[in-house]
Amino acid sequence: MRLAMFDPAPIGVVVTQGPDHRLAYTNQVYRRTFGDRPLGRTVRDAFPDLAQSGYFDIFDRVFATGAAEVLTAVPVDLIYPGAPSRETRYFTFSISHATMSDGRHGVLGVLVEVTEQVTAAKRIRVLSEERRRALQRYRSLVNAGSQIVWVTGPKGGVTEPSPGWERVTGQSWEEFRGDGWIDALHPDDRAPAVESWHRAVTEPTPRWTHTYRLRLATGGYRHFAVDAAPVRDGDTVIEWVGTCTDVEQEWQETRREELLARATTVTAGIARLDDMLAALSEVIVPDIADNCTVHLLPHALHRPPGTPLTAERVAAVSRPGLPDLPPHQEEHLGPGSPLARAADGRDPVHAVFPPGEPPPDLSPPGAAPWLPPGANSVVLLPVVVDGVTAALVTASASGDRPPLGQAEISLLRTLLEQAHTPLRNAMEYQRTRQVALALQRSLLTDPPDVPGLDIAVRYRPSTAAAEVGGDWYDSFTLRDGATVLTIGDVAGHDLPAAVVMSQLRNMLRGLTLDRQEPTGTILRRLDIAVQTLYLECTATCVLARVEPGDAGGLRLHYSVAGHPPPLLVGADGTARFLTAARSPMLGLVPHPEYDSAVQPLEPGSTLLLYTDGLVERRTEDLTAGLERLRRHAAEAVTRPLQAFCDTVLTDQLTVDNDDDVALIALRVPGGPGASGGLPG
Repeated sequence: MRLAMFDPAPIGVVVTQGPDHRLAYTNQVYRRTFGDRPLGRTVRDAFPDLAQSGYFDIFDRVFATGAAEVLTAVPVDLIYPGAPSRETRYFTFSISHATMSDGRHGVLGVLVEVTEQVTAAKRIRVLSEERRRALQRYRSLVNAGSQIVWVTGPKGGVTEPSPGWERVTGQSWEEFRGDGWIDALHPDDRAPAVESWHRAVTEPTPRWTHTYRLRLATGGYRHFAVDAAPVRDGDTVIEWVGTCTDVEQEWQETRREELLARATTVTAGIARLDDMLAALSEVIVPDIADNCTVHLLPHALHRPPGTPLTAERVAAVSRPGLPDLPPHQEEHLGPGSPLARAADGRDPVHAVFPPGEPPPDLSPPGAAPWLPPGANSVVLLPVVVDGVTAALVTASASGDRPPLGQAEISLLRTLLEQAHTPLRNAMEYQRTRQVALALQRSLLTDPPDVPGLDIAVRYRPSTAAAEVGGDWYDSFTLRDGATVLTIGDVAGHDLPAAVVMSQLRNMLRGLTLDRQEPTGTILRRLDIAVQTLYLECTATCVLARVEPGDAGGLRLHYSVAGHPPPLLVGADGTARFLTAARSPMLGLVPHPEYDSAVQPLEPGSTLLLYTDGLVERRTEDLTAGLERLRRHAAEAVTRPLQAFCDTVLTDQLTVDNDDDVALIALRVPGGPGASGGLPG
């Protein structure tokens, strides 16, 4: 065989010799296709990168049997010349027996590359399958009972009937065709939907997606997701095909998650309960309701069911266009009012009615109007904490808005769960405060009636803090006729502080009555008791005893344990603090020693003992508060003692004083203000 005759052939040719198939010849097309594989090597050695080892077996069979084999459009996976990595191409092979010119036997292989033809055929098959599936999908969508499928012209306007649309909305073909579909949309959704649809058909876009509410044939509205695509012939849009899918459940879940996230955000960092409820009301309106009010029930713990109800409105929000209510107002409600019934029943009260026509049980004759005009539904939702209705939330919808239903009630419950912990804390504080106030006020008794002396007392709880303080005062007479005045303050603002206050006050009273000792010695005994019985307690105190002096006047024996100094105001208005006999506070020093001091009390002079709430302000130094008290007391000393105390309190305290205040005042007769009566 003359092999050179294959050199110009347009197909690949390879010749091997012997049973091990050593390469004897490759033509130019073969070398260009597979690379310059070395002659003299076996085909297995020459093609180490060939992935399909079975091709070598074909050479073995043809050499052994002499029968030719043909392979059509088979893959050959190896590294081709110029290719960065292994790739697959397709070839048709003819493998036959050959005899060389020297008589030796071999194998002749002829091949043609058909990669392009195979790839094109695959593409045709894929496209055919895609079109078949697309047609099946379209037919399935059209026939699906829960799916709405519609077709419009290239510029909009429905061109074919849609059984699904008619079934869901109740629109006939005549009502639906053209732009009639817009009438089935919720009034608030029409303008945004039309604007979005117009942009889709006038601007090049591969898809139109939108969500709107459709009016149902059975009444009400549900959210549907629209998904449409243009049908093109080349670059020309010939029509639009779209679907509408009911996504009400998904929309409600998304809405729920968004509202809960907003509620978490707006209430983050809010400590005051009324501020938290007001923030939640701003989330409820307008997303859930058109109007929302929140009432706290401050006396819920001890109110018997069926009795009048005192409710404090802490929030009131209305959507624009509805009349506003004042957010803060105390209301007294009769037992037959809807709010009182909801509080007693501890279950939601839900009503749906024609706009502006609530049923009689929601608007009893003679009751003040509480529903906004045009309301079509209302929910009275009691917020129950530990079995007690702690707050009432009222939500209503008005006008064309769909009435509130069970979904809204569930969402309101979930939103208000964020207020449960603050409400529980408020109720616990309420319980504690009621006990502490009862204990505290049982000890803050009226002063004794001492001939020749005027004594007045005052106690003002904090208007800003939510705690009960440990302030106390006391006044009583001894068997020798001396009058004792004492005032003190236990550290802390809670029920334990109030309890310790009562015990210290009683111990001090007992020690003073039992011992005829200097005031400093009595305070030392009290401090030993404090450090023995109340390891974590500290307190301040002033102990004073008023008794006749040697020259017929009065003298004051006193000791001060870490407390603000007593203030002595003369009849002429001269005011000074008594700074002698100052010692550490109770419970602070392991082995305390307390001094005593004596101060004459001139006729007409006024002695004032007070707690630190009267002079301390967070924004200033204590010396400024003391000086302010000294000045105010000097100006008010000409007034009767009761009026003097009221004036000092008014002048010293701010609207938002954040500490309790106790004071006890004593006046010696004989100076200005001694006559004129003691106002009640």
